[in-house]
Amino acid sequence: MKDETAAVYAQSLHGLLERGWQVTAAIIDGRRGVARVFEAHGMPVQFCLFHQMKTVTKYLTRKPKTEAAQELRELSLTLHKTKEKDFGTALTSWYARHETFLKERSPAPHTKRGWEYTHRRLKSAYRSLTTNLPYLFTYQKYPALNMPHTTNSLDGSFSQLKKKIGAHGGLRRDRRFKMISALLAAGSKRPTRKRH
Repeated sequence: MKDETAAVYAQSLHGLLERGWQVTAAIIDGRRGVARVFEAHGMPVQFCLFHQMKTVTKYLTRKPKTEAAQELRELSLTLHKTKEKDFGTALTSWYARHETFLKERSPAPHTKRGWEYTHRRLKSAYRSLTTNLPYLFTYQKYPALNMPHTTNSLDGSFSQLKKKIGAHGGLRRDRRFKMISALLAAGSKRPTRKRH
């Protein structure tokens, strides 16, 4: 949603902390500036690996044509089963092999400088990985917190919540708020099932 800004997250976090909630870590989906909101409170931040993979796929597609893009996609598919140091080393090695390719330019008379990078989408995928790298393996650094590395469980909960609210279309805003509050409260009181 476009109104999910860092300022909204900061305000919401402040409200939770004022009410006595304990927030030990944050798993985010990549909204700009949100990581800093939680870091400012000393909380570890994990970037959702599923969202990172979606970003890489957006730029490279599922079947990239160039060798460099194929290699980068393959590397990104290892995110969930590798260590930060190994991934960082592999990413640096990938860049060293393909640096010249990434810097290729094409004429672009419609632009101010008259050229553009030929492989802009590949550069964007690489930049996304390097920018988010400090947050991709946080869950490995804090094993005691048992942090998930995706937002999947939360996204699933929201999906169920939306279905229940959607069944009552046309609710006024105040009644919708009451309904959401009741559903969240009921969900938090559910007894945990014993696993055998």
